[in-house]
Amino acid sequence: MEDNNRNLILAMVLSALVILVWSIFFAPEPAPPVPETAQTQAVDGQTGAVSPAAPNAAGQMGSPALANTNSANADPSAQAGRLQIESPSLKGSISLAGGRIDDLELTGYHETLDPNSPYVRLLSPTAQAEVKADGSAVAPGGNAELALQKPYYAVYGWMPAAGTDPALVPGPATVWQIESGDTLAPGKPVTLRWDNGAGQIFRRVYELDDKFLFTVTQSLENTGQAAFAAAPYGILARHGKPDTQNYYVLHEGAVGMTDGKLLEKKYKNISELDPAAGEGPAELINVAENGWVGFTDKYWMTTLAPQPGTPFTAVVKYAPGADIYQTETRMPVQSIAPGATGTSSSYLFAGAKVWETINGYQENPGIDRFVDSIDWGWFYFLTKPIFRLLHWLHAMIGNMGWAIIGLTFVLKLLVFPLARKSYISMAKMKELQPQMEAIKERTGDDRMKYQKEVMELYKREKVNPAAGCLPVLLQIPIFFSLYKVIFVTIELRHAPWVGWIHDLSAPDPSSLWNLFGMLPWAAPGQGSMLHSFSLPILAIALGISMWMQQKLNPAPADPAQKMIFAWMPWIFMFMLGGFASGLVLYWITNNMITIAQQYTIMSMHGHRPDFFGNIRSGLPSRPKKAEDKSKGGK
Repeated sequence: MEDNNRNLILAMVLSALVILVWSIFFAPEPAPPVPETAQTQAVDGQTGAVSPAAPNAAGQMGSPALANTNSANADPSAQAGRLQIESPSLKGSISLAGGRIDDLELTGYHETLDPNSPYVRLLSPTAQAEVKADGSAVAPGGNAELALQKPYYAVYGWMPAAGTDPALVPGPATVWQIESGDTLAPGKPVTLRWDNGAGQIFRRVYELDDKFLFTVTQSLENTGQAAFAAAPYGILARHGKPDTQNYYVLHEGAVGMTDGKLLEKKYKNISELDPAAGEGPAELINVAENGWVGFTDKYWMTTLAPQPGTPFTAVVKYAPGADIYQTETRMPVQSIAPGATGTSSSYLFAGAKVWETINGYQENPGIDRFVDSIDWGWFYFLTKPIFRLLHWLHAMIGNMGWAIIGLTFVLKLLVFPLARKSYISMAKMKELQPQMEAIKERTGDDRMKYQKEVMELYKREKVNPAAGCLPVLLQIPIFFSLYKVIFVTIELRHAPWVGWIHDLSAPDPSSLWNLFGMLPWAAPGQGSMLHSFSLPILAIALGISMWMQQKLNPAPADPAQKMIFAWMPWIFMFMLGGFASGLVLYWITNNMITIAQQYTIMSMHGHRPDFFGNIRSGLPSRPKKAEDKSKGGK
C-alpha cells in the first residue's frame, strides 16, 4: 500500500511539475508597453529605404545603409507604379521603386476563424498613408487595413565596390522599367530593367511557384569600355518590433542557418548586439557554402536563401534611430569585364511555415536544413518524430483531432512494455502487502530496520519498487514535446475536431457558465487562461478522467495525503482547461488508456482494482451515534 501511495504521490508531483514548468517557460512574457498606437505609427512614423554604402578605407564592402524620410509622401514607392502578384497562395504587388516586394497577403489563411475575415498580411509597403489637412489618414488605394501595418519588405540591389561611383548602381529611389511581363504568377516571370546611362544595364527577373518561393535573378550587363565592380545583396527590413506572442520558449525574431549552425536572435537581442564595423548593432557571419537568414513569426516567415553552394555574408542588424530590424545576404564582389554580364540568383521564401512545403524546399532546390526554421524546441529529438507521426495520421484519417487520439494510442503502445512491467510490479506489491505489514509490526518504530527488511523482501521476491515510476517519468518529455507540436506548427492552427471544437490550437471555447452556449452570454475570460475557470467541456472531462484513474488504487490512510488526492483532479481541471484543446484531448485520451491498461493487466495477475470500493471508501463516512447511557435505567 505504501509503495502504491508513493507512486501516486510521484504522479501528482510530476503533474504539478508540468504546470509549474509551463507557467515559468511556456506562459507568455509580459508585453512591453507600446508608446504609440498602430495608427499613429502608420501616419507619423518614418518610412525606410535602403541605399548602398560606399566601401570603407580598406576597400571592403560596407552594409547597405538605412535611409529615412520624414513623411510618406517623400517615399518614392508612394508614386511609383506596381506589378501585380497572383498565385494560388499569394496576392500582392511589387513596387517599381527599388523593385521592392512589399505588398503580400497569404490567400490560404484568414486572421480569424471567420471565413470573411481578412487574409493574413505578411509584407507591407513604407508608403502607407497620406495625411490630409484635417489630420485624417488616407490609405493608398483606399486600403484602410494596410494603413495600420508596420512596413515590412524585401529589396535587392548592388553595392558599389571600391572605385565605383555609387550613383552608377540602382538605389532605393530608383524607378525601374518593366521589360517583360505584367503580372508575376507561377510560370509567368517578370523582368525589370534599369540603364545607368554609363554603359551598365541592370536587370532583375522575378519568378514564383504555386506556394511561397520567389526566385530572384539579378544581372549586370557591362557595355562600357572598362571593368565594373559591384556586389549583389538581398535585404529584409522590418520597421519596428512586430506584435509577437511573447512566449519564452517560442522563438520569434531573426532565424537562419549558416553552414549547418542554427542562428536564432529574438528582437530584444538584436537591438542589444554589439556595433560591427560602424554599422550599429549587428552580427555578421561568413557562410562558406550553404545558408539562409530571415525573420520568423509563430506561423509565418520570410527568408533570404542564396543558391546552395554560394558563399555569402549573413547579417542581422538593427538601426536604432530608425527602429528598423534587418537581415541581409551580401554576396562577393563581381568584377565584370567590358562586354560581359554578371549574374546572381537567390531565393525568397515568404509565406506560412507548412512543414510539407518547407521540407519540399529543403529537398529542391536544396535549402539547407530548412525544416529547422520551425521551432522544434529542446526536445527536438522527440518533437520532430511526433510531428511526423501526427502528420501521417492526419493524412490517413483526415481530421486532426482524431489524429491526436490515434497518436496517443501509438505513443501508449510504444511505452506499453514499461507500463506492463509497472502494473505487474504493482500487482506483486499487493501480494507482498501482508508480509510488509508483518515486518512493520515486528520492527515497530525502528524505521531503519523496517526499510532494511523491506528491501531484503523486494530482493528476495525480485520486485522493483521503482518500476511504477518509469511510465510516469516518460510522460513528462512526451507531454512537453506534444505541447510544442500543437503550439508551434501551423497544421494545428484553425484545425477542427468535432462539434464546437473548431481550433485545436486554442482552448475549448465552451463553458458551463453559459450552459455550453445555450445561454446568450459569453464565458468569463474568453480567449485567456482565465477561461479554464469557466469549466469548458474538455476541462471537465479531464478532471473526471484523472479522478477515475486515481480511484484505481485505494485512498491513502494518511488524512493529509487523502485530502490532497481528493482535490488534485479538480485543481488540474481548472488549471489545464486553458491549454490548447488538442493538448487537453491528448491528456484525456492518455488517462482513459492508462485506466484500461492498469485495470486489465492487474486483473490478469489476480489483483483486479476495486474501483467502486475505492470510490465508496473515499466518500466521507457518517459518524456513529453515541449510545444513550441513560437508556436501560441505571
